Amino acid sequence: MPVNEVAENKYRISDFAEMVGLNSPTLRYYEKEGLIKPHRTDSGIRYYTDQDVRWVNFLLHLKSCGMSIEQLKRYVRLRAQGDSTINQRIELLEEVRRNFEVEYQRLQDGWTILNDKLDWYKGKEGGHIEDSESFSEYLQNLNHAYLEDR
Repeated sequence: MPVNEVAENKYRISDFAEMVGLNSPTLRYYEKEGLIKPHRTDSGIRYYTDQDVRWVNFLLHLKSCGMSIEQLKRYVRLRAQGDSTINQRIELLEEVRRNFEVEYQRLQDGWTILNDKLDWYKGKEGGHIEDSESFSEYLQNLNHAYLEDR
């Protein structure tokens, strides 16, 4: 083995699936879609390496940001073409980021309304909020009334 080469662990699909938090059918689907390419033993049995763990975790991070399977496939194809596609990858990732920012804001607004509603109920129960104060009025007092229109 050359000095710079490091031996990587080899994982069967069941162990790999557990490591990355996916099931075997999902890994086979990702393989079919071209997102991952498992290695094969001489007898044709799939195995994965630590580098594959890092790659799938990276793909799952992108997916958790809202990247669709089609966008992931496009990213993988562009990456395979090398550095000449860096600008295209930047454009794709920026599109995903813009979409994620919109969704993230929507989730933050929902989180704020949820907490405001809980606080309003608890305030009514605890006697800190008058029975006559509506939730809309409560939001106005918090300067959160804008959330009712979103």
